[in-house]
Amino acid sequence: MKSKCLHLAIPAGDLEKAKTFYCDILGCKTGNGEPGRWVDIDFWGNELTLHQSEEQLPNVRHEVDMGAVAVPHFGIHLPDEELQALKQRIEAAGLEYLDKPYRRFVGDEYEQETFFIKDPNGNVLEMKSMVNPELMFR
Repeated sequence: MKSKCLHLAIPAGDLEKAKTFYCDILGCKTGNGEPGRWVDIDFWGNELTLHQSEEQLPNVRHEVDMGAVAVPHFGIHLPDEELQALKQRIEAAGLEYLDKPYRRFVGDEYEQETFFIKDPNGNVLEMKSMVNPELMFR
């Protein structure tokens, strides 16, 4: 059996600030939850559970072709038009990129545009669009 839905639970800091970021800026919707404790977010068809928290995850940098990227991180692959609309919402909200939009593997079958942002609690997200998404897992 192959599942197409990932579940990820993360410390979200102030739950209301986190919900504003994920829903109003990224465009996600809320699902089930327990007020003041946790809420499920529809993260492009995946279940992202935001937990009210005091702690923040430490981030380190790992070297890849585009430089040193923050680890841990998570994100989503989007069609290009959705990625461009997301960038406009991020910029309209006055958020700064952790790592600005960048094209990787230019001219290669794995060419993609990617960028990194942080949520209000410091969780790092990588958002990307693949030129040939059908080739990712062959």
